[in-house]
Amino acid sequence: VQLQAFGGGLVQAGDSLRLSCTDSGRAFSNYGMGWFRQAPGKEREFVAAIRRGGFTYYADSVKDRFTISRDNAKSTAYLQMKGLNPEDSAVYYCAAHRGILSTVRVVTSYCCWGQGTEVTVSS
Repeated sequence: VQLQAFGGGLVQAGDSLRLSCTDSGRAFSNYGMGWFRQAPGKEREFVAAIRRGGFTYYADSVKDRFTISRDNAKSTAYLQMKGLNPEDSAVYYCAAHRGILSTVRVVTSYCCWGQGTEVTVSS
């Protein structure tokens, strides 16, 4: 799995943005995928995850605003973000889940991190 995230940018509060995470390898459909984010001076935190079969998980802070999805035919995972606010500003990373199901929100259970894409939300 070789992941690359893109789609970040500078937006205003209330705007929407869609991030993409593409795998240049050939094992994308074998893994659950997750999105994490890291703001300056803060730890990397879980945002959303999607299992191979499509079941999804969200952090409370983004539930009902963000939607994670995947297209196995395109080896791509997406994070659709709506109602963005300045607290959502961070570098967003995608990664492949390598742990057991109960660790889907745990950063150390992921591998193959993409390079990150920065999202900045102005007030």
